Amino acid sequence: MTEIGTALGESIGHGAGWALTGHALAWVVTGSLLFAGIIGCLIPILPGHLLLLLAAVAHRLILGDASGLHWWSFLILALLLVLSQVLEFLSGAAGTKWFGGSKWGAWGALIGGLAGMFFFPIGLILGPLIGALAFELIFAKKETAPAVVSGVGSVLGTVAGMLIKLAIGIVMLAWIILDALEFV
Repeated sequence: MTEIGTALGESIGHGAGWALTGHALAWVVTGSLLFAGIIGCLIPILPGHLLLLLAAVAHRLILGDASGLHWWSFLILALLLVLSQVLEFLSGAAGTKWFGGSKWGAWGALIGGLAGMFFFPIGLILGPLIGALAFELIFAKKETAPAVVSGVGSVLGTVAGMLIKLAIGIVMLAWIILDALEFV
């Protein structure tokens, strides 16, 4: 029975039709993960950049050397993933500082952003705002108007972080496609 299975597997694996089917299947899997990854760059519940990296890994695992993906592409994609996460994590705090907030406001935006993730989607905007505002009022002892400006800065920073996250996701998507098609 093992001999029959081996012979059948070899005959299917060497047929021209199977090669086309295998490539098509690889691109369906890759395309699905790429689509989910870009959606994940817009919707924080999905790990968008990780899905984009997994699309490249799956493509390479399915097609091997025929995938067109080079080893250094995985390094570049991993670095872009880390960069995206760091920038997203710090964006609310950076916005607070940019708008004149104190270190307390920056910490409040950071903590509020983390807490806001549990109250998707409105918590993503209100978390940094409330955190920066509360920390500016309570710990930095600021007046209401400067504390509100600091909170608004955290919201603008968070939105900027989301846009940067999307831009990095698009770069990752383009890199994967261009490398798989051997343009890179």
